[in-house]
Amino acid sequence: MKDFDQIIQVAKDTIETEGRAILHLSSLIDESFARAVDYIYTSKGRVIVTGIGKSANIATKIVATLNSTGTPAIFMHAADAIHGDLGIIQENDTVICISKSGNTPEIKVLVPLIKASGNKLIGLTAQVDSFLGLQSDFILNAYVAKEACPNNLAPTTSTTAQLVIGDALAMSLLNIRGFSSKDFARFHPGGSLGKKLYLRVSDLTSLNSKPQVALDTNLKQVIVEISENLLGVTAVIDNNAIVGIITDGDLRRMLAKVDNIAGLTAKDIMTKAPKFIDNDAMAVEAMELMDRHGITQLLAQKDGVYSGVVHIHNLSKEGII
Repeated sequence: MKDFDQIIQVAKDTIETEGRAILHLSSLIDESFARAVDYIYTSKGRVIVTGIGKSANIATKIVATLNSTGTPAIFMHAADAIHGDLGIIQENDTVICISKSGNTPEIKVLVPLIKASGNKLIGLTAQVDSFLGLQSDFILNAYVAKEACPNNLAPTTSTTAQLVIGDALAMSLLNIRGFSSKDFARFHPGGSLGKKLYLRVSDLTSLNSKPQVALDTNLKQVIVEISENLLGVTAVIDNNAIVGIITDGDLRRMLAKVDNIAGLTAKDIMTKAPKFIDNDAMAVEAMELMDRHGITQLLAQKDGVYSGVVHIHNLSKEGII
């Protein structure tokens, strides 16, 4: 039988070891880190991130984060670099080389080639006095006392530290650039994240019909309008302005209370002063408004004129909720 207590303890020890190492990294952020950020920001070229083994895996993630936050970056595998891929590096590019020890054979071959080309080298290493550390123009110190591996061998804490330093670098550059949520949306147009940043209410109302009745519309016509448009709601309009709303729930409640429905009009059963949203508002704002008031439809307007309906199903289909 498995010892679940031991499994749980090993998992906790791993997290705590890595957590302590991450917290210690903040004390290692110094002027060299700041100068590296400033150099990348003022550079006319791209950032080339390279490494080997697990560090190469971390490098690809750092590249993705930099690209998505406004800093053009490319991954170059250290082993491939010394077999032809050095051509990736252009004149104004900055190279970030990632290596825990800073003394691997590939790094010792690659670093002099980068230096000979005149490109600035940023070393991301746990050993600032290593070959990489001593050859680098700027140092990103990712020192860790020990790996989470019980044998202190498998890259665990060290790769986590590299990842965190990469995030710190990217966020520092993002801050300097004044990179906004609108900028983020330009780089993330796909998926629910992007849609939350750029999708507007108008994008959803344009997909739906536009149910509406007048104040004096009779009950039968109100029911037909709601049924035919399949949104469970109709706006009550007077002079193009929203003056009320009728939902299928309003109809059910009315039928439960009223015995004689002859002569009833939209004005008699509508909810006055309904919740509505501007047609140019973000779709995520519509979601928040629906959630806050426990409703499933919102009327939209633009410049005081009725624009249409946004339904919770629209938000669900687009992945907003």
